[in-house]
Amino acid sequence: MKKLTFKGGVYPPEGKELARDIPFRDCPPGDELIYPLSQHIGKPAKPVVAKGDRVLAGQRIAEADGFVSAHIFCSVSGRVKALENRPDVFGINVPCIVVENDGLYEKAEGVGVPADCTALTPQEILAKIRDAGIIGAGGAGFPTHVKLAPKNPDAVEFLMANGAECEPYITCDDQLMRTKADEIVAGMELMLRLLPNAQGIIVIEENKPEAIAAVSAACAGKERVRVQVVATKYPQGGERSIISALTGRYLKPGMLPADVGCIVENVGTVRNIYRAVCFNEPVTERTFTVSGDGVKSPCNLIVKTGTPFVKALEAAGGFADGDAPEKLLCGGPMMGISMPGLSAGICKNNNALTVLRRDAVAAAQEKQTACIRCGRCSQVCPLGLVPQMMADAAKKHDYARYEKKLYGLDCIACGCCTFVCPAKRPLMQTFKQTKAEIMAIKRKEAAK
Repeated sequence: MKKLTFKGGVYPPEGKELARDIPFRDCPPGDELIYPLSQHIGKPAKPVVAKGDRVLAGQRIAEADGFVSAHIFCSVSGRVKALENRPDVFGINVPCIVVENDGLYEKAEGVGVPADCTALTPQEILAKIRDAGIIGAGGAGFPTHVKLAPKNPDAVEFLMANGAECEPYITCDDQLMRTKADEIVAGMELMLRLLPNAQGIIVIEENKPEAIAAVSAACAGKERVRVQVVATKYPQGGERSIISALTGRYLKPGMLPADVGCIVENVGTVRNIYRAVCFNEPVTERTFTVSGDGVKSPCNLIVKTGTPFVKALEAAGGFADGDAPEKLLCGGPMMGISMPGLSAGICKNNNALTVLRRDAVAAAQEKQTACIRCGRCSQVCPLGLVPQMMADAAKKHDYARYEKKLYGLDCIACGCCTFVCPAKRPLMQTFKQTKAEIMAIKRKEAAK
């Protein structure tokens, strides 16, 4: 039988054997937690606390500043130490709230208290999702209450929970599906109350048999929720890839999933919805993988938001053999962000720290040659773009062609083109930089 998948894509070494069977354990957060005000797509949150304030676990410390924005909550009890700039995962100083942990973990009133969610209206469910500060847990961090409020909810045919977890090394979604399948399915049922004509599909790559079995058992007897197994291929977890594999529908440039009758959410996001609606729990912790050949004991952790990355590394036993690695990545080796250090606080949409002994990007740069016009980059692009032409336009700073003719802003920076390029050209890095330059120009023009 033909396996469900999408056109294009690549097969990088998975590396999942390092942590896939390691059960979750709690990560000690340390004495100081750091909460960047921008943990999501859209406007940064606005602080609602001041230096010296006593705060509790689950207390809102920053509120959404606009429709496309999200609240931020404290994950420990203690005192606000500072409102100041601290380095983010890029090493750029950004506005943050710094909280001194008192070690008591006292909860704000009502947090974790079971609630009767059976009689809630769709508007009340959506309000609880918004009030809990839920964002996409697996990627860019789009505010969930916005995604679940399409112009025409009746037109949505498919609600997909993304359990593909195609990025190499990362295994926390796999562990979440194995251990919290009932909560994921319950979260899907809550979301389906917002979308009356949709069917719920939990999408899992075939390389996760334990997760498939657990979630399938949790779906037994459910009329509107089922599991769909897809081929193991990168980037199967991309929204467009999942929609293409399951429905055969193609998102034209500029289109959103809802435009083709689909909504996609990460399985971690779905579970957060269940906890928020049924237990009044805002997002104060997340599942997290520490892996790679440069870490002593790869593992899956439950991490409180704001915990410095270095604490997650310590929970994994530190660097392998005590040797400093060449590469630290927020995320995995395909789409991850190269980090200059580990002082940044873990945000709601950070799912992994990957530690690699060798820097493959630096090694590739030493072998880089001119483009040989082989076309491999176009063959593997899951969006059907032409990376060779995009790179030429970027080099010439021909932003109009890059955006309007080549649809370069639709690039999801999956890295497939870079992975297969025999000339070792840093295509994905070029496209990230070009997109940033174009968006900066747009912001400057909008401010005039």
